[in-house]
Amino acid sequence: MSEILEKTTLRWESVEEFLSVPHTESEYDKAIRLLNQLIDVVGEDEKHPLAGLMETLGALIEIYENKHYPIPEVSGIEILTYLMEEHDLKSSDLYEIGTEHEVLDILNGKRDLTIHQIYALSNRFHVTPKIFLQQ
Repeated sequence: MSEILEKTTLRWESVEEFLSVPHTESEYDKAIRLLNQLIDVVGEDEKHPLAGLMETLGALIEIYENKHYPIPEVSGIEILTYLMEEHDLKSSDLYEIGTEHEVLDILNGKRDLTIHQIYALSNRFHVTPKIFLQQ
């Protein structure tokens, strides 16, 4: 066994608890608490001695979250519908992308958004145009 591997093996027990992917909700909660403490200490100082630990722990937590809390894929139309609800808008309020009938056709999947309409919606809601391109 190499010297580095021997040293790592000797020290692993003391760090294994927070340098492994969480497998239970309890381990996940503990990792989140530690990450929050690291964020308080390290802040945005990339040269801080614990910055690498903070980054590594964040990546391990992300692995757990991707497995246990996946973000559902939503279409651009679903996002548009959500934004309309959030802003209390009706189809007639989106005059910049067409008539009320045209907007209803878009919302019902009978018509696709054009590039012009996507940019108009992006400007109106202050979001990236990319979100409206999702199928």
